[in-house]
Amino acid sequence: MTRKKNENSTIDPEFGVDSRYTSKTIYQSEATALMEARLQRMKNVSKDDIIRAKLMQLKLKMQEFIKQPIYEKQHYFSTFLQSYIDTIYSKRAIFANDIGITPVQLSQIINNHRAPQDDFILKLMIHSDRIFKDVCEFQKEIWYQVYFHEKLCNTMSTQKEWQSKLEQEVYVSEPILKYGKKKK
Repeated sequence: MTRKKNENSTIDPEFGVDSRYTSKTIYQSEATALMEARLQRMKNVSKDDIIRAKLMQLKLKMQEFIKQPIYEKQHYFSTFLQSYIDTIYSKRAIFANDIGITPVQLSQIINNHRAPQDDFILKLMIHSDRIFKDVCEFQKEIWYQVYFHEKLCNTMSTQKEWQSKLEQEVYVSEPILKYGKKKK
């Protein structure tokens, strides 16, 4: 069976990609029905499932951050840490107590007033290993990777500020190679 094309009809570009919708009214009614179905399904999602989804999303964001060569001043470690804590705990002070630091120290790390010490990151690695054990596979060393990737990006983004000052303090008193002469 062959279909005849109506050569006089024009396709509205808004609905031309998906031929199910021939008018804005049909599109709106379908969109409303879809949204109602999604909201109904969301009502049945448990709190544990929401936490699992947020933790998996955090893991993926951290992995993506490490892969990206971003060279601008940024504070992703503290953002990821804040998201991690707020997903699991109702109060940040409880997390601080669980890893043996004061709420003030935690606040200083989250607000970028203090760099996290190795001890803090190690405790965070142990904590996240225990939390993610029942959620998904998680490389606990990702906390160090995020932290050092952020430090590298911040250093490179401020290179113009520090390079000229420090170049005046660096000398090469005994060059190993002779510049300008090549061996044949």
